[in-house]
This record gives sequence, C-alpha cells and structure tokens, in this order.
Amino acid sequence: MSVELIGEKHMKKKIMILILGAVLLALSFPIEAQQPKKVPRIGYLSSIDAARDSARAEAIRLALRQLGYIEGQNIGTEYRYAEGKVDRFPELAAELVHLKVDIILVAGGGRVIRAVKNATKTIPIVMMGEGIDPVEAGIVESLARPGGNVTGVTNLSTELGGKRLELFRDAVPRLARVAVLSDPALQGSVREVKEVLFAARGLGLTTQSWEVRAGDGFEKVFAALKKERPDGLYVSGGGLMNVNQNRIADFALKSRLPSIYVRRVAVDAGGLMSYGADIADGYRRVAYYVDRILKGAKPADLPVEQPTKFEFIINLKTAKQIGVTIPPNMLARADKVIR
Repeated sequence: MSVELIGEKHMKKKIMILILGAVLLALSFPIEAQQPKKVPRIGYLSSIDAARDSARAEAIRLALRQLGYIEGQNIGTEYRYAEGKVDRFPELAAELVHLKVDIILVAGGGRVIRAVKNATKTIPIVMMGEGIDPVEAGIVESLARPGGNVTGVTNLSTELGGKRLELFRDAVPRLARVAVLSDPALQGSVREVKEVLFAARGLGLTTQSWEVRAGDGFEKVFAALKKERPDGLYVSGGGLMNVNQNRIADFALKSRLPSIYVRRVAVDAGGLMSYGADIADGYRRVAYYVDRILKGAKPADLPVEQPTKFEFIINLKTAKQIGVTIPPNMLARADKVIR
C-alpha cells in the first residue's frame, strides 16, 4: 500500500472525527437550552388563617405579577398559616426553612417575625407591614441599615394613635367616653394605648383601658362593655386584635357602638371607621423587596420602609345601622366611604 493511500485514509478519519465532534457540539446547545431554569420559591407565613389572609395574599401576587413574577411560571410560593396560634410560629417557620425557600414573607407582628428570624440567619426575610417598631423589638439594627437577614415594611401604626382618636371624635360628635381595647402582651400595643390616653386629655375625652390577653378573653370584656355603655370603642393594633377583628366589629355593630380600628379590613367587616397606613401601597413595596432580593440585593442593605400613604375609611352603612350621623366635612375627608 502506498504512503499516499495511507495518508488519505488518515485524513478521512480525521475529517470524520471533526464532523462527529461538530455534530455532538451542535446537539449539545439545544439540550442545554432546554434545561429548565431554577424557579425561585417564596415562603409565605401568616399569623392568621388562609380565608382571612386571602385578600392580602392575592394582593401580593398581583403586585409581584406587575413586576413580571407570575405564580406557577417563573415563581412559586409555599404558604403556611398559623391560624392565630402563637405556639405554631416556630414549627411553621422551621418547615419553610427546611424547604430551602429563597425568601420568606412574614404576614404578622413581632412574635411571628422573631420566630422566623430564630429559624434562619441566612434566608432573606421580608416583613409585610405590621405596626411594630422593628428596632425597638430587636429585629433589625436600624431602619436605614437593618443588618442581618430581615428587612421590609413596617406600618408603625402606634404612632398614629392620637390622630386616630382625633378623627374619631370629629366623626362622632356625641363621643365623650371611649373604651380602648388592647393586648398588653405587645409592646407596640402598650405604647399605642399610652399615646391614646395622653391624646384623650387634650381632646376632652374620657378613656378606659380594657385588656385582652387571649381569644377567650373577649366575651368577658364584651359583657363588661355592655354594662358600662361607653360612647365609642377604640381597637388597637396587633395580632390578637387582627385575628378577632370580625368578632369585635360584629359586637360593636350589634351593640350600636361606634368603633375605630387600625386596619381597613375591620371596616369592611362592619366596623365604623379606620385610619392607618395604605395597605395596598405596602403590598406593592413588599413586591419591590422580593424583586430586589431575587436580583441579588442583600436584606442588610435594603432600608426598612415606613408608610408614606395613609387612608381614612368610613362605613356609612354601619353609621346608619347604629344611628350615628357623620358630619359632611368628615365624609369629604375620607379616602373611601362604604355606602
């Protein structure tokens, strides 16, 4: 066999190898392109039950969708609900940590936030706007630079206690004696009550504080209020009040008792009025935090935000039911009137 023939065969073999390599390389690109991208998973822990939390959860989903995150497509959510049971906070927080979610959203006050913080020092945690001071509660180092793995939104609703009481007096002209319902186990609630009692003196109102420490304590307080017959009921913020807001609003309605709350949902449930942070705006900010963190930002570097928008809601339907005439100027001041 000639040297020329051997060289030709060798050359053909090299060409075949190169062609085969090129084919394999070309085939590898669509295979890699077909590999599914990792879908971020959000852990969602609420201190209440799924039914009462549904409006909030849906609002968060909508806010995330507006930023391009669509549930079931490019983002997933693991939901956990404590149903008002404080002892379940650590257990549910541990479940989400075990699932290795990318971010945990906490819908609740200081105790549930602390439970999640105790469960993980690495997974980013986003607060969803309860009325606590996270610095005072030891959850973050400062609002400007949180440090650690917790950031988000705080309503700091306790600072609005005096303003809320003033609106109550202006909207209910016959108001003279106000019962103040609160949970003494919460620092924020205690601070809010002090602010309300201080403001009452300047507004010429008489106040009496009524404390409820657990869900089974409401009926006793309700029975006492029926005997005392105050002119109005001021309901402070906090997880216990939030969980029982429908119950409180129903009592006030049946007792023909004007009532004011921190959260709008209580007014939707039949309460007379509320004044507090614009919850919808807060949800949009929660989505902003999720977006920033998924894009690489660290919670320690994202300042905790306080509310900049507030809303005053009046339920005119309730006013008519309990025989209260709201002055026209107060109806004009309301951000929304439920008729």
